Amino acid sequence: MLNRKQPPVIKDAVEFDLKLKPYEKHVLNNGVEVYAVDAGTEEVLQVEWVFYAGNWFEKKNLIAASANFLLKNGTSQKSAFQINEHFEFYGSYLNRHCYNETATLSLHCLSKHLEELLPVVKELIVDSVFPEEEINIYKQNMKQRLNVNLKKSDFVAGRLIDAYLFGEHHPYGRYSHFEDFDNVSREQIQEFYQQYYQNGKMILFVAGKLPSNTIELLNKYFGDLKNGQVELFDHQSQAAAEKKYRVTNDPNGVQGAIRMASPFPNRHHPDFMKVQVLNNVLGGFFGSRLMSNIREDKGYTYGIHSYLQNHIQQSAWMISTEAGRDVCEATIVEVYKEMEDLRNEPIDDEELLLVRNYMMGSILGDLDGPFHIISRWKNIILNGLDESFFYKQIQTIKTVSAEELQQLANKYLAPEHFYELVVV
Repeated sequence: MLNRKQPPVIKDAVEFDLKLKPYEKHVLNNGVEVYAVDAGTEEVLQVEWVFYAGNWFEKKNLIAASANFLLKNGTSQKSAFQINEHFEFYGSYLNRHCYNETATLSLHCLSKHLEELLPVVKELIVDSVFPEEEINIYKQNMKQRLNVNLKKSDFVAGRLIDAYLFGEHHPYGRYSHFEDFDNVSREQIQEFYQQYYQNGKMILFVAGKLPSNTIELLNKYFGDLKNGQVELFDHQSQAAAEKKYRVTNDPNGVQGAIRMASPFPNRHHPDFMKVQVLNNVLGGFFGSRLMSNIREDKGYTYGIHSYLQNHIQQSAWMISTEAGRDVCEATIVEVYKEMEDLRNEPIDDEELLLVRNYMMGSILGDLDGPFHIISRWKNIILNGLDESFFYKQIQTIKTVSAEELQQLANKYLAPEHFYELVVV
């Protein structure tokens, strides 16, 4: 019998033996790969169609994002209203997103309605017509949104820092101007759609309580589509020569947006996993050094975070916050002090154990449910990695030493490596 007078034994998260539930891989008749995780207790599922159709492939700014957004806005058989009404009738949710290398369509629905919904998704992939009136509404809305966002220092800082890091003509650093929307034409969207959706490369990720005929249905509706090859042609980054920037966006603004960033290799670099641990010590969670100093002690900001950008080809180490206009420079000084401390002194055992437990706990949370599991697999697969990456990451979190982290701090956390930007 359970003794309720005795509390349960508390275990550190680093003691957990985490396992990543394996996927089942299927190949449709046309060679399209399907990665499936059949799990969960509720009769729901998620299907995600990933196309190599991000802004990496566009010849003119905004074509990739416009094509992806307008996929739902009309086919030769259905209007935008009819498409949305169909998915809403079945209590489902269809969304789309455009990233740097990839673009996606994602469907969340009840498992029992999958067969009613897949034909319409296929219709969007093979028969979107991009009505001129829908394009005009899209342009008008996006220009209004841009007009509002450009008044926000945080938005402006996010655009500029990427341009400084990679160059404004690089896909990672490119950002939109009002005239870019005016220059988007229906013909350009249709050409991009034909090349990268109708004839492009597609990968499917499926998760949830999967009906027994899920793969059969996917093969029925998508196994006859063209499955092209992807060629990630090279884009040379052109980082800015100057590294310190102060931009006035609102002369009467009381708050400034701060970005500090340094170029960093992608997930294939041998330092990447260890630097993830170092990043969490610096500013990766609420108990980090930057939060403890700049929020808790100095009171300069409500929150400050550091992270490695989630890019496939290249990455960057980014520190992001907003602070009072009068303390922006003091905030930057404190960030450099925290970097200096990490370079000069090894992290003590108690702090390192806290970070290890936080990171293991975060991964444990990411393995809760089929949607989270397939999301982790998608990240691994699209980055050209395999299952060993997950287990090496776990091992690194558990075993990386304070001395190794100090060496990495001296390698990467030198002030001269970082771009500084303050937008007020």
